[in-house]
Amino acid sequence: MQQYLKQKIPAAPLAVFRIGFGLMLLGSIIRFWAKGWIFDLYIKPRYFFPFYGFEFVKPLGNATYLLFFVCALCALLVALGWFYRVAAVGLFLSFTYIELMDKSTYLNHYYFISLVCLLMVFLPAHVYFSIDAYRNRRIAAAYIPQWCVDAIKLMIGILYVYAGLAKLNSDWLLHAQPLRIWLPARNDMPIIGPLFNKDWVPYAFSWFGCLYDLTIPFLLLRSGTRWLAYVAVIVFHVLTALLFPIGMFPHIMIVAALIFFSPDFHKGIIRQLSRWFRVPETTGTANSRTYVPRSYILPVFLVFFSFQILFPFRYLLYPGELFWTEQGYRFSWRVMLMEKAGYAQFTVIGKNDKRMVVNNNDFLSTLQEKMMSTQPDMLLQYAHFLRDYYAQHGFESPQVYVDSYVTLNGRMGKPLVSPETDLAKKEDSFQHKSWILPFNDTIKGF
Repeated sequence: MQQYLKQKIPAAPLAVFRIGFGLMLLGSIIRFWAKGWIFDLYIKPRYFFPFYGFEFVKPLGNATYLLFFVCALCALLVALGWFYRVAAVGLFLSFTYIELMDKSTYLNHYYFISLVCLLMVFLPAHVYFSIDAYRNRRIAAAYIPQWCVDAIKLMIGILYVYAGLAKLNSDWLLHAQPLRIWLPARNDMPIIGPLFNKDWVPYAFSWFGCLYDLTIPFLLLRSGTRWLAYVAVIVFHVLTALLFPIGMFPHIMIVAALIFFSPDFHKGIIRQLSRWFRVPETTGTANSRTYVPRSYILPVFLVFFSFQILFPFRYLLYPGELFWTEQGYRFSWRVMLMEKAGYAQFTVIGKNDKRMVVNNNDFLSTLQEKMMSTQPDMLLQYAHFLRDYYAQHGFESPQVYVDSYVTLNGRMGKPLVSPETDLAKKEDSFQHKSWILPFNDTIKGF
């Protein structure tokens, strides 16, 4: 381990990653803004679903546009390596704040981006081919410790491998669910669309997706298989981009996977960028200097990665079927594993015999209602919102009940919560939610 920690590597791979990652995030934010999603998702709804423990993260109203502007500016500054440390902190805080404002917009790749932004705060991605390095030669360096690059590789590897382990379940491998539902819906695509009507195609996609996730980090690590593996990365993520509405994530992963290539490969990219923009690759004595990180960074990374390795297995602490209860489902790299559709009709009853059947459209967006209808913790949060809202509008000690029916991966719909359970009296916590009705079926696997 001591020998490994002493190994150094050219700083070019981390510089290329900084540029690519920053530009991808900048493009993602511009796209989000251009499509009007800032207003639709973060300003228009009357209620937002906070993450448990992060209730202090509040929607900002029209100031949300300013938050997105700060995030975009920080992404650009990170790409340029200009005021890098401040920009990296700003990017992590602004992006994570956006992610935490509403649980209904949660995606695994948002979580991945937040974690990489946090890593970038501590990594010396600005010591080479950056404005900071040109302005301050004391921080310029041509070499960095090997583990600084390996930390990014490890984060990508965790994402892929845990996503592959999650696919080792009976619904995915034996029943090709949910791809048997999703792929036929795309049979109108040119050329490949008719294939999605064939029974074997969802199984082929399911097995390939599982094998891809489990093996791709290791194939990228080996020089003999790296180019073939990178072609697979491109094919896989282009297909997912075409088939599924998951935003910029496929493009970000295609760019991020370049970190696995050799330093000479990245030096070639830097050299080409240097020619295009007519700027030097490095300055003076920095040609032989090695950056020395602060002593506290390695312990911080040890705690960080220990958490990332253990946290996805917290679902083992809860009884019941994970896909049904979703206790421990988020933040565990379970990517596109289930098709869950639901219906939830709430009734509020006051002691003064007042009764109201709630129209969810009065408070929630279409996306929020869709997400809420299938996720027990969001059902509970919304019930508490209704309790407080109607308590302020003439209902004495309101009780809140829900008629909820959920279908999981093509199964028949069944109630998620008993219609006799008063959700107004239930409290959210990290403990098991005993009021969730049993699934009465088994999905074998991780």
